[in-house]
Amino acid sequence: MPVFKLIDEIIFPPVDLAEPDGLLAIDGDLSAERLLTAYSQGIFPWYSEGSPIMWWSPDPRLVLFPDEIRVSRSLRQVINKNTFRVTMDEAFDNVIRLCSDVHRRDDGGTWITGEMIDAYSDLHARGYARSVESWEGDKLAGGLYGVSIGSVFFGESMFSLRSNASKVAFVSLVEDLKVSGCRIIDCQVTTGHLKSLGAREIPRSEFMDILRAEKLEEMVVGLSDRSNKY
Repeated sequence: MPVFKLIDEIIFPPVDLAEPDGLLAIDGDLSAERLLTAYSQGIFPWYSEGSPIMWWSPDPRLVLFPDEIRVSRSLRQVINKNTFRVTMDEAFDNVIRLCSDVHRRDDGGTWITGEMIDAYSDLHARGYARSVESWEGDKLAGGLYGVSIGSVFFGESMFSLRSNASKVAFVSLVEDLKVSGCRIIDCQVTTGHLKSLGAREIPRSEFMDILRAEKLEEMVVGLSDRSNKY
């Protein structure tokens, strides 16, 4: 199938036209309107420095249903000992930059470019990008960030400078999302780290059925101009 080239109008091709690896389209921009529209349709940007913006919708999709969170005995002990102090939305800029720095150090590159940092910081200012922080004393030990639309949380990246710090942040996020009535957490692509916490793969068609049932596409009409607190 062809890879589509986006135009200035904020529209995306159907996700079932994506390549086998999930690549759907290139170009466009990272405006709040385009990002929120993409997420509502099961699409996310992922690209490296120097390449065009690339938009993906993989099949299968790794997701976590909040009630299926799996906390090992050792992780529960870390949580119960209050090894880390967890906060939410207190240090978004630091979290996204540390995610970028850690991936660059560990992998030799990162998709969290300066352009991406600016775009998600803008979403955070509008109330749609969230961060969770694990602190060791007054220093960030780990954290994660993602995008929240209605009853769906779209995870983007996490980092850990201390063992279990990002896992503790993730468990805290899931517990908070349970209270708010979150239906599903999108983990995007499969990793052993997330599977160990209870994430599992589902067909893209099932993921899209959930997004449609939650009426995300209807919600993003004019969404970037409204607050999204839950």
